[in-house]
Amino acid sequence: MTTLWHAGTGLPWDWRIGAADSSEREHWKDMLPQLPENALVTADAGFVGFEYVQAVIASGRHLLLRVGANVRLLRELGYAREQEGVVYLWPDQQAKAGQAPLMLRLVTAQGGKHPVYLVTSVLDTRRLSDTQVIELYRRRWGIELFYRHLKQTFARRKLRSGNAENARVEMEWSLLGLWGMGLYAQVQLTRAKIEPKRLSVAKMLRGFRRTLRDYRHPIERGTTLCGVLSEALIDEYPRKNKTSRNYPRKKQEKPPGPPHIQLATRAQIAQAKLIQAETQKGLSA
Repeated sequence: MTTLWHAGTGLPWDWRIGAADSSEREHWKDMLPQLPENALVTADAGFVGFEYVQAVIASGRHLLLRVGANVRLLRELGYAREQEGVVYLWPDQQAKAGQAPLMLRLVTAQGGKHPVYLVTSVLDTRRLSDTQVIELYRRRWGIELFYRHLKQTFARRKLRSGNAENARVEMEWSLLGLWGMGLYAQVQLTRAKIEPKRLSVAKMLRGFRRTLRDYRHPIERGTTLCGVLSEALIDEYPRKNKTSRNYPRKKQEKPPGPPHIQLATRAQIAQAKLIQAETQKGLSA
């Protein structure tokens, strides 16, 4: 299952369900037209690839991706006006085919044990600052919390259906149900001027079930579903650090290394200028 998750609400925007060997990248491309123009798509390093980055930019959307040591970026290619932090994604295969390089902005996030390297197609820092880039990528991890709600709180870790098609339909309706309840609950929080991120999915589900059970004969007079949902909030008390649990600790995977950033060669610069001239000639023709 591949999900487009809305970082502002914490709810899914769209999803695709396929076989175990289905491609997340193809699902992503299939869902791309469902996004509004100028939307910013944030994804992990598994979605880095010239074809997919090009598809997002050509569609009028933007992207924000993490990059690692398996990615080669070029500097000072001279394809466009050079700006601080601008790099180019231009693999040899696409360069030989005469395809134009893709301009990206490299942002390095410090603060943890290891730096995180991010690239975005939004080149203007006035539209999207480095601080905002880092904050938006950090929010992306909220999708893991949504999956936890789906599997644990909503009890969909194991589906009831044994048939593949029935299992797909079951998951579709499960997602739709959780989506609808979450959206309705967040409308109530917004009316109460409460941030959506404070919604407790467990309390939300209890509120809906209680309303179904007590619809004709409520235990508490005057209690409404809207009122219950506006109080379905996560606890604010500080949690203890969980890193000391479950010894011995599992082996930590080595974090991705920095991308390979190279100065463009003379041959690459000459080829880029040739492609640029042909592109401008085609536009003026």
